[in-house]
Amino acid sequence: MKRMILTSSSGAGLTYADRADMVVPLIFRFVSGPLPTSHHLEAYLKGGRHIGEVRWSDLVARSPEMGLAHKQLPLDWFCKAYGFDLIELWFDPRPNDQLQLVWILDYLRSQSYMAERLKLRLVDFDLLESDAARLRDRAVRVFDVTEPDFEAARMAWEAYRAPTPELCFGLLGREFPTLPFLKPAMEQLLAELPSTTTGLGATESRLLDLIAAGYSRTKELFQPGGLLETRVFDQWELGPLLEGLASGPMPAIAGLDPKLDTLPPHDARGRNAAFRRSRLSLTEFGKAVLEGREDFRRYNPIRRWWGGTLLTNDRLWRWQEESRSLIAP
Repeated sequence: MKRMILTSSSGAGLTYADRADMVVPLIFRFVSGPLPTSHHLEAYLKGGRHIGEVRWSDLVARSPEMGLAHKQLPLDWFCKAYGFDLIELWFDPRPNDQLQLVWILDYLRSQSYMAERLKLRLVDFDLLESDAARLRDRAVRVFDVTEPDFEAARMAWEAYRAPTPELCFGLLGREFPTLPFLKPAMEQLLAELPSTTTGLGATESRLLDLIAAGYSRTKELFQPGGLLETRVFDQWELGPLLEGLASGPMPAIAGLDPKLDTLPPHDARGRNAAFRRSRLSLTEFGKAVLEGREDFRRYNPIRRWWGGTLLTNDRLWRWQEESRSLIAP
C-alpha cells in the first residue's frame, strides 16, 4: 500500500519516520499578516516551475522511485499518477496547524481521488517537539474523513477568511467531534485580538509580563518552547509584535535596538542581530498598561491582520477575556 502524509512544516520530521512513502509539509503561516489569496493558494497546489513562488513540493524529499517528478505536477494529479492508496492528515493542536488542516480539507473535498483515500490522524501532541524516532512508533488514532468533516472545514476556513471575526466567534458554540482541536485553536486566535482592558493581545501581554519580570533579552523571549509558551506565533512572528509595542506615540517597551527601524523586513540576519543586541524594559506607560490602568490602543495606532479582518483604530474588534466575548468596534 502506497501512503502519503500531508502535514505542516512542524511535521517535517515525519519524512524520516518511515510511516509513509512520501511526506508533504505545507508551509503556509496563516496566523500573521494578510492571508494568501485564493489564486495564490490554488497555484501553490498546482506545482510546476514558477520562479520566486513556493509550491507544495518545495519541502518534499526526493524519492528513489519517483525522483523529482513531484516538482512538475499538481498535488492531486501526482497522487493519482503514482497510485497513492492512502493519504493521511497529520496536524497538531497549534492554531496554525488547525488552520492548515481546514484549508487543505476544504480544498481536497473537490479532489475526488484524494478525498476517497483520506484518513485523519488525531495528533494530540506537538509535532515540532517530536523527533523521527518517537514519531516512528507512536500510536496515533486514525479516523475516516466524512462529509460532515469536509463541511466543518469549509465553514471554519470561510469564517477565518471573513472580513470580521464574528463567524469565528460563532464556531465556539458548535461541536466538531472529529476535529476536537479546532475550537480551542479558534479561542486562542480570538485571544490575540486587542483586550478590552489593555488593548493588547494575549501574546503581547505575556511579553510585557516577562519583561516586567526581568527577562530583557530577546533570545530568552523568542526561543521555541521557551518562557513565552506561545502556541499561536512562531519566533519569526514575535519580532513585529515586539516592535509594535516599542514604537508609536506611547511605547510600552524601551531598549529595542534603533537600527531595526532602518533594516528591511527581508534582512533576517541583520534584524536577528539587532534583536539580540536589545536590552528590554517597560516604560512607565507600559507598566500602566500591564496593570490595566491604561489602554495601549487609545494612544497608539494599529494596522494588523487577524485572518481576513484588518484591525485599525477605527475598526478595532476586541476580546473580553473574562466573559470570553467578542466586542465589536
